[in-house]
Amino acid sequence: MPDVIFTGPEGRLEGRFSPPPRERAPVAMILHPHPQAGGTMNDRITQEMYKTFVKRGFATLRFNFRGVGRSQGTFDNGIGELSDAAAALDWVQSFHPEAQTTWIAGYSFGAWIGMQLLMRRPEIRGFISVSPPANMYDFNFLAPCPSSGIIIQGVNDEVVTPSAVQKLVDKLRTQKHITIHHDEIPRANHFYENEMELLMGSVDNYLDMRLAPDSPIK
Repeated sequence: MPDVIFTGPEGRLEGRFSPPPRERAPVAMILHPHPQAGGTMNDRITQEMYKTFVKRGFATLRFNFRGVGRSQGTFDNGIGELSDAAAALDWVQSFHPEAQTTWIAGYSFGAWIGMQLLMRRPEIRGFISVSPPANMYDFNFLAPCPSSGIIIQGVNDEVVTPSAVQKLVDKLRTQKHITIHHDEIPRANHFYENEMELLMGSVDNYLDMRLAPDSPIK
């Protein structure tokens, strides 16, 4: 899990990168929660998703948005952070240009950034959005959402309201040519404090299904 430093739009960005274990290995990038609420790439959920993709043979990157840890710059209300994510994906692709496919995973604020990046990068073929803040940010840019994925939400989330996430899911499910899975984790709050096993079980079950050779979802 080597430390890496790469160039972002506002200076260096700090990350952790697990190199591709084989030729044409897929790529995954994991995006952390809100920097102004203490979110970093070492957030527990961000780390667990990172480990899950590494175990599955992905070239996997997690990194700190601008102004977090050793990443340079200052918080930019999502605009700059989206540019950071695009630069991070560019860096992975320059290192590993033969990747077969790319996945994006994000938690809370990171899920919002990840879904925006999805709209700009057609090579992203799958996504995992944990507690996307649909009651705080506008998700209308997903018109149409270009790839299939899963949205996971805690039933007792006190930060991101489950009803707002359900509305987002319902809207995305009206679109053709993609499949949106939706898992609600019983008893889980925004931080999945006592429900990490259920959360990661949801992530793993979805990846088992999507990565199976005979998966109906491409």
